[in-house]
Amino acid sequence: MLIDLHAHTWPRSHDSVLSPDDLIIRAKQAGLDAICFTEHDTVWDYKTIEELRAKHNFLVLTGVEISTDDGHMLVFGIDKYVFGMHRVRELASYVERCNGVMIAAHPYRRQMPWFSRTEEEYQAALEKAARNPAYQYVQALEELNGRGSDKENEFSRRLADMLNLRGTAGTDSHAISDIGKCATYFEREIRDERELIAELKAGRFEAVDLRTGKPLFTRRPTDA
Repeated sequence: MLIDLHAHTWPRSHDSVLSPDDLIIRAKQAGLDAICFTEHDTVWDYKTIEELRAKHNFLVLTGVEISTDDGHMLVFGIDKYVFGMHRVRELASYVERCNGVMIAAHPYRRQMPWFSRTEEEYQAALEKAARNPAYQYVQALEELNGRGSDKENEFSRRLADMLNLRGTAGTDSHAISDIGKCATYFEREIRDERELIAELKAGRFEAVDLRTGKPLFTRRPTDA
């Protein structure tokens, strides 16, 4: 299955211009099998998600993008935003109690060096990013973000390699032009959020660049 794990709609995400219906329709047209609504610090109610699924005969999954002091986290498995989640340790504790999962979104942000004269300087930036305390709690890094440049996504990929973490892909859609650029391929069928979480924890997924049709082939921890 091809699932976009990172997308935003208006008005729940104030910086998006996409309506939920338009996003779903265009995700279907792009050949996706499902899409995750991951609004900024706002969780969709399950009843509305069910109504959207039925209306479009399409799998819509709900998550949330939490802004923390250590970066943005895509979270699946929680049903509300709780004060204090901006501190990643408290967020991780709540996610664990809910048997959820966390993915570090666009990890290149505020960590990638814009100017590095040597490979040693670039490597030092990677090593500094790898010490981000949030990464001890995540299941994966978003190594392919549809709104990131090739250079930015390369930093995320190399960081995932360094941390030996799996990589996901999400368009981070805020506008029509974002939809369908990339997705995460899952080996098994997913029918709801609990199955999504189970597959993320099992590591049975792969980031795919839909612009080229090629997987990134970055299988890491379970590749024995």
